[in-house]
Amino acid sequence: MIRVMIAEDQPLARAGLAAVLASEADIDVVGTAADGTEALEMARDLRPDVACLDIRMPGRDGIAVARELCGPAADPVIPVLILTTFDLDDYVFGALEAGASGFLLKDAEPDAIVHAVRQVAAGHGTLDETLTRRVMREFVERRRLQPVTAPRAHSVLTAREHEILLLLAQGRSNEEIARELVVEVSTVKSHLARMMPKLGVRSRLQAVVWAYQNRVVAVPDPESR
Repeated sequence: MIRVMIAEDQPLARAGLAAVLASEADIDVVGTAADGTEALEMARDLRPDVACLDIRMPGRDGIAVARELCGPAADPVIPVLILTTFDLDDYVFGALEAGASGFLLKDAEPDAIVHAVRQVAAGHGTLDETLTRRVMREFVERRRLQPVTAPRAHSVLTAREHEILLLLAQGRSNEEIARELVVEVSTVKSHLARMMPKLGVRSRLQAVVWAYQNRVVAVPDPESR
């Protein structure tokens, strides 16, 4: 059972999200919060498998809460799924750096929301495809390179790890990467476990951000589709 906590300051949106998730047999909504301060206290008390956070809330915003729940100093780490809208890119950048595991647009279909929660709970992370193209382009332009830069990636990563990073940046799941490389899923997971510490990241999503930020992969062109 996936234990989920929801933080959303709009009562209707909060109730709707709770209803969507609670209707799934494998998801249990263990608590709902109306502001960031309440969300942080509730998450620390309940320790859910996933905390779904609105990015703009009274008291503390989603970034501040995410930093407390899944940032470098968090113990234990509580995976965070951020709900966002297109006009809040600056908030998304901050949440990426805070360690959030996933991002979803507020107008996403119910099935997409459920899938995102399951992905984050499984440790896979998720980022809306359309949001990816816009956010990654802006992220590359606005943020400085991390210590391990693209020229060093080939010396830091093995050839297989580099292949997996490229496929990961395309949005492939572990299963899809395994099929592409003709290996077992467990092998992909092992490579990911060894690769992420080398890059100084803690999640699949952060590895994807690193790949775009350091230009290991090309930034998606929003005009290409």
